[in-house]
Amino acid sequence: MVRSCSRRILERSLQAISLAVVATTVLWWIEPPREVAAADPFLRRTPTVRVVEQVGPAVVNITTERIVESPFRGRRPRDPNLRRYFDRYLAPQRPQTAESLGSGVVIDDKGHVLTNEHVIEGASAIRVSLGDGREFEAELVGADPSNDIAVLRILTDEDLPWVPPGRSDDLLVGEPVIAIGNPHGLSNTVTTGVISAVDRSLGISDERLHGLIQTDASINPGNSGGPLLNAEGTLIGINTAIYWRNDQPSQSIGFAIPIAAASRVIDELIHFGEVQPVWLGLEFQDLDPSLHQVLRLPSHVTGVIVNGVAADSPSATAGIERGDIVAKMDNRTLRGAQDLYESLRSVRTDQEVRLGIWRDGRLLDVAVQAAELPDERLQPMVETLLGMRLAPAGDGAGYDVTSVRRSSAALQIGFQSGDRLLSLGGRPLKDADALKYAVADLRWRSRVAIVVARGPGRYHVTLPLR
Repeated sequence: MVRSCSRRILERSLQAISLAVVATTVLWWIEPPREVAAADPFLRRTPTVRVVEQVGPAVVNITTERIVESPFRGRRPRDPNLRRYFDRYLAPQRPQTAESLGSGVVIDDKGHVLTNEHVIEGASAIRVSLGDGREFEAELVGADPSNDIAVLRILTDEDLPWVPPGRSDDLLVGEPVIAIGNPHGLSNTVTTGVISAVDRSLGISDERLHGLIQTDASINPGNSGGPLLNAEGTLIGINTAIYWRNDQPSQSIGFAIPIAAASRVIDELIHFGEVQPVWLGLEFQDLDPSLHQVLRLPSHVTGVIVNGVAADSPSATAGIERGDIVAKMDNRTLRGAQDLYESLRSVRTDQEVRLGIWRDGRLLDVAVQAAELPDERLQPMVETLLGMRLAPAGDGAGYDVTSVRRSSAALQIGFQSGDRLLSLGGRPLKDADALKYAVADLRWRSRVAIVVARGPGRYHVTLPLR
């Protein structure tokens, strides 16, 4: 009896000692002594630290200069009283240099920098600085406002750190991400968060971008163009915007362009300086309620109705027919023609586009291979969008209007034969390529600014499209 009790007491004592040792070990692991924690790099060198060490040197701060023009075009007056008025109210309005800040990331060993188009818009000079203190001039290689992507080239022969574009087709909502940039001029700032959502849509200036990554990693003015990285240090996106509501930035809601979408644009900007116009050969219009009712479509079917398919076009090859309903593009539900126009902006030559086609009571998955816009399609597109026929001017300066379509917006505004278009959408019409690029861009817009010459006069006109 005594031995049994003694044995139980001994066993309990050993159990207590074991629990105490385990508890001490766990507590030591969770919160080790300060001198041990400071000396142990394993505890401090987290995945975030390793990513910043790996990718941070390739992140650049971008400073741009642009000339701010003044409407004043007179000389400084001689009269003292007028001169004082001039110096106080008009002189400060003379041309000045304005600076803006942004971020970017070096993406190859040739010194190409990926950033946002809005970071370098209107820039007359561009400078980039690296985290190691080096600063260089940079030139614009190409920009695509429709996708808010620009590529610069650093003007140096020195070796530069760089990180290749990764992939963004396997993103996980909730996975950790890291943003590095230049918010408010605070260079090489690191913020962390998670992917909050994917495939978001957001209006930026006059454009609307689709397929964006949403993150709660802090993004502020100056972060634009900087990299969004996953926990492995892979470049998965380019930070581009903050969500605003009631003229106030919303906390923890930022957006990045997926690197897959950016990469398609990057290649064309580097090789051609701008994005090549693509063509599917589709003509379509909104599926309005009256058409929906006449066609007896289910209430959940939305999109556009195909009212024309060009012969020998990618859409014809894919088997799309007049009367089909395009309900989805790349698994994104379409609400109308504007949705489809905006979604097509990011499509590049030879890219496969998946369209969800509603036909005969069922949804078909159709693959369409986008092609470069053929030259012979340009004139019909001009007539459809602008309501005019154009011919190259004899002296090579612009395009002459040869006829104006009846009941068109151009006729209502007052365009007539003999007018000469000098600029379309801000692009001077210096040759056939300029016209092609300008008209192709109009497919995604509802109106266009035109500079037109009539006799000795020059006029700026805004023309509604279609």
